[in-house]
Amino acid sequence: MIDKEALHRIHLLFDTCAPLFIALGDEVRQKLILDIADGGEEGINVTNLSAKSKLSRPAISHHLKVLKDCGLIKPVKEGTQIFYQLSLDKNLDEVATLVKEIQSVVEKIKQAKK
Repeated sequence: MIDKEALHRIHLLFDTCAPLFIALGDEVRQKLILDIADGGEEGINVTNLSAKSKLSRPAISHHLKVLKDCGLIKPVKEGTQIFYQLSLDKNLDEVATLVKEIQSVVEKIKQAKK
């Protein structure tokens, strides 16, 4: 039998990670993340992101909002421009915790079968 407390923790982690998984499930947002990563520590603005894509600026802005809302990127204002930078640490830690919790449950199931 699986520990109900462990299942509850996993359920909460899934709830926490769900917006991240939804954001990362879209190919356009995946490409935007790679383009932002390519911008380095300084980041990249919407104009430069538009140049790397066939999307309109409003479409890019929509996808950036989704990525920002789930914490994958952060906007940094410099003068009149906004540059987007990756902000993955917290999200990756939560996903890693989720994976570890699931692995623990799977291991307990394997042990119970022996």
